[in-house]
Amino acid sequence: MKPSLTAEQTRLAAQQLADAERQRRQCRQFSLQFPAMNRVDAYRIQSAWVEQQVAAGRAIKGHKIGLTSKAMRRAVGIDEPDYGVLLDSMFYADGARIPTDRFIELKIEAELAFVLGKPLSGPGCTLFDVLDATAYITPALELLDARIQRRDSETGRLRGVLDTISDNAANAAIILGGRPFKPDAFAADVRRIGAIVSKNGEVEETGLAAGVLNHPANGVAWLANRLHPHGVMLEAGQVILAGSFIRPVDVAKGDTVVADYGEFGSVACHFA
Repeated sequence: MKPSLTAEQTRLAAQQLADAERQRRQCRQFSLQFPAMNRVDAYRIQSAWVEQQVAAGRAIKGHKIGLTSKAMRRAVGIDEPDYGVLLDSMFYADGARIPTDRFIELKIEAELAFVLGKPLSGPGCTLFDVLDATAYITPALELLDARIQRRDSETGRLRGVLDTISDNAANAAIILGGRPFKPDAFAADVRRIGAIVSKNGEVEETGLAAGVLNHPANGVAWLANRLHPHGVMLEAGQVILAGSFIRPVDVAKGDTVVADYGEFGSVACHFA
């Protein structure tokens, strides 16, 4: 598949995302601005945005995987997960006060984060390669934002997967917490790790890690293989968010979110 957008159109689209983030004002869906755009264009816009962020002083600290649920992929009409980049400015510690004035339209998800001890690369990367390369796994929350309108203000059209991919797969921040564990001790149980996610003391969502491609490590392997043709390797020390096993939960200023992972601890944050 070849891109349909010119290099200049791609750069200007990425600049729209940067402007939307800075001004806290969503831009119009790219799939409406550029009706002929395809998945290659969407990832090129994402890459251009990342390049702009790195040029401004941010550093790549990892990657995220999204749309790991079969139901979600069916809902948006895509046959594989999507992915984005984690920047150093996106990381918060357990119990953090999240400044809501930094964001636009927030949602939160529960995930497992793989911290790599060795590099990973495709082709042919498997679940077992991922477990061997992982230094530890830890509970995490992913904060989603929308720099592109979720619903078009003129037509009412909901944004599509090309818009989400362009928008760094909707990633905005990550909160790490819980009790880190080595995969060699719990490999057989990772699928069964569950999360109970509460907002302001009320349970909103629950889920099991098996909802992520039957095992979260499968998502990490998929990403290593997917990035290989682009010459990108998952590097030692990077954090890989393997994908959510709950539906996104809306959050706003004043909310407190706690994700209880049972014996693996909890992750919490407050939106100030």
